[in-house]
Amino acid sequence: MSHFHYYTRQELLSHVKLRKYETKLGERLRVLETGIDALSLHAGAKYVCFGIPESIGILGDHGTRGAESTWFHFVNSFLNLQSSDQCSGDEIVLAGYFDFSPVVNIIENNFNDFEERINACRHAVANIIDEEVEDFVKQIVLAGKIPIAIGGGHNNAYPIIKAGSKSLFKLEKTKKAAVNAINLAATADYKIMEGRHSGNPFRYAMEEGFLNRYAVIGLQENVNPQSMMDDLYGNVNIHYHTYEEIFVEERLNFIQSISQSFSFIDDDPIAMEIDLDVVSCVNSSGQNPSGISVNEARQFVRFSGHYPNVCSLHICEGATAQLHGDSQQLAKLISFLVTDFVKSRG
Repeated sequence: MSHFHYYTRQELLSHVKLRKYETKLGERLRVLETGIDALSLHAGAKYVCFGIPESIGILGDHGTRGAESTWFHFVNSFLNLQSSDQCSGDEIVLAGYFDFSPVVNIIENNFNDFEERINACRHAVANIIDEEVEDFVKQIVLAGKIPIAIGGGHNNAYPIIKAGSKSLFKLEKTKKAAVNAINLAATADYKIMEGRHSGNPFRYAMEEGFLNRYAVIGLQENVNPQSMMDDLYGNVNIHYHTYEEIFVEERLNFIQSISQSFSFIDDDPIAMEIDLDVVSCVNSSGQNPSGISVNEARQFVRFSGHYPNVCSLHICEGATAQLHGDSQQLAKLISFLVTDFVKSRG
C-alpha cells in the first residue's frame, strides 16, 4: 500500500478545537501511527475508518472531478463532534487515507485525447486503486473489525466487497467467498464490464462471484440506462425499489422499502453502501434536485443496526470541490452518518 498515509495522534489533535468541559471525538479516536499491523494493539476498537479521496473512477465513467477533497472536509468535521456514551471515539480507529495524487498527475500529464484519458483512468482503477484498497480492507476484516470507507467514487465498492468476501471466507464465517450488498443510491452502478470505473463495481463483483445478492433503494428512472435496468430486472439475485415508486407514486413508504431490502439480503454478511447522489441537493458528483432527505439517509443507517451481519460501510460520491453547495454541510452529513452507524450497533 504505497499510497496510504497513516495519521499520527498529533496530526489529528491539530484539527481539534479544544474547549473546557467538553470532550471531542478527536481526543478519543485511536490511530495506527506505525501502520496497519498496529491494529492488533486495539482490541477494544470495533471500526476502522479511512478515506479514499479520488475522482479517478468517476472520470473513468465520463464524470467530473470533485470527490478527491471530501475526506479532508469530513475529518475536520468528524474530529470536532462531541464524544458521548453512545459514540465515545474509543471504538473507532481513524487510520488515514489513500493518496493517489501521483497517479492523477501521471494521467493528466500524459494523455493525448479524451478517450486515452478515460482508458488511463480505468487502467489505474483496476491495477492500482482496486488492489491497494482490497489489501487494506482485507487486513481490517481479518482483524475482526468493520471497515468504514469514505470516498471517492463508487468504484471502490468492488474492492471493499471483494476483500470482505475473501476475508470472511478465510475466517470461516461464510460458506463461500461472497457477501450481499445493500445500496442507497440514485444509480445502480451495474453498467457493463467495459473497464473498471464508478459505474460498474457491482457488476464486476457479481460476475466474479464475490457479490451474491444485491439490493438497491432509491433508483431514479431518469438517470439509469434502460439496458442496465433490464439487466437488474432479469436477475433473481437483485432487488430494487425506485425513488418514483416510493416517493412519487407512494406504492410503499421509505421504511418499508428498507425493511424489504434488508430481508432480501440478511442471510449473509452485508456490505452497506451509500451514494450521496441519492440525497437531495447535497454536494455530490451528480447533484440531485429531487432525492431523499438527509433525515431519510440517517434513518437508513440507523435501521441497519437491527442487522448484526453488516460487515462494512462505504459512503461515496461526495464532491466538496464542486462549485455548488456547501462543503461544511456535506462534511457534517457524512460525520452524522458515521456516528449513526456506530450508535445503531450499540
